[in-house]
Amino acid sequence: MALQKLVIYRVRNLEQVSINPAAKINLIYGNNASGKSSVLEAIHLLGRASSFRSTTIKNVIHFAHNDLVISGHVRFSNEHVSTLGIKHDGKNLQIRIDQENRHSRSELAYALPIQLIHPKSYQLLDAGPQLRREFLDWGIFNQHPDFLENWRHFKKALTHRNALLKIRSVKELNVWDHELQQYGTIVANYRKQYLTELSPFFFNIAQQFLMLENLELKLIQGWDDESLLLDKLAEDQEKDLRYGFTHSGPHRADFQLLINSRKVKDFVSRGQLKLLMLSLKLAQVEHLLQTGFTSGCILIDDAVAELDFSSRTKLLEFLTAMNTQVFLTATEQNEFGDLQEIGEYKMFHVEHGVVTEV
Repeated sequence: MALQKLVIYRVRNLEQVSINPAAKINLIYGNNASGKSSVLEAIHLLGRASSFRSTTIKNVIHFAHNDLVISGHVRFSNEHVSTLGIKHDGKNLQIRIDQENRHSRSELAYALPIQLIHPKSYQLLDAGPQLRREFLDWGIFNQHPDFLENWRHFKKALTHRNALLKIRSVKELNVWDHELQQYGTIVANYRKQYLTELSPFFFNIAQQFLMLENLELKLIQGWDDESLLLDKLAEDQEKDLRYGFTHSGPHRADFQLLINSRKVKDFVSRGQLKLLMLSLKLAQVEHLLQTGFTSGCILIDDAVAELDFSSRTKLLEFLTAMNTQVFLTATEQNEFGDLQEIGEYKMFHVEHGVVTEV
């Protein structure tokens, strides 16, 4: 899968942009605030109907206008070309896929899977567990179409149970405990299976970048592995009633990256932590490719700034060898690394919201 054409209207300082990206490597450079990150933001909006730089799409609309429009042509491996488009007028979102109106953001996400790597992505290994749960769920979502429905059932059960806990309605808890047991166990089993499958891909990539030994990815599912979730909910009931929320379940899940049984984040350098994060993100895409699923686009926004030239070159060479489309941004051309060995690529310069193919 590759984004064959991208048309952007009124996204931040990009009033009107039309580009035809390369099928593999696309390098975008420009000064800070020139609009280069906005190009990646537009692709992210097209694939997820959400921004990675703002909590609401309304804030992304060009200051002189009242709406934004983004469209793209996506070519699949079987040569089929699909047309995607979104429009947002500050209040309402319209999604179109192959000229038909759609109502689900998940349909966009399946049509154009996006793997995002940006300056805050290092928090995947350094911040709270929610980012790591989202990381796992993105990988599962793109491989198992039934995961989303089970995850939604789990979230619904959790919401109802927490509402009952807040009003101390004990009689009705049993119903939602069984719902939470059923769907929570399904979600946890998906995560366990996924992390097991992902690990060898991650270890292989991390070894290429860092030469670290004895790495381990360890899942913490959100309750004792040896007990049923239903039993844990019963055990925690008094505590849950006292505090007004559910203490155990997949919503408390996490995973740890260990080296010699110690948390990696506690003793590696910031540069090494960034390479490990990159390895995890790229492992997700490589896993999709190797298991026959659609890979979509990798967006890397100013995420190589703290890497040395050798590491940037290794990253670029690895991306070139992958069978997927990549968009990278930097402030200067020489920040991308050695371009001599990457074969065919396209380079774009962004200045004052104008994108020019170099």
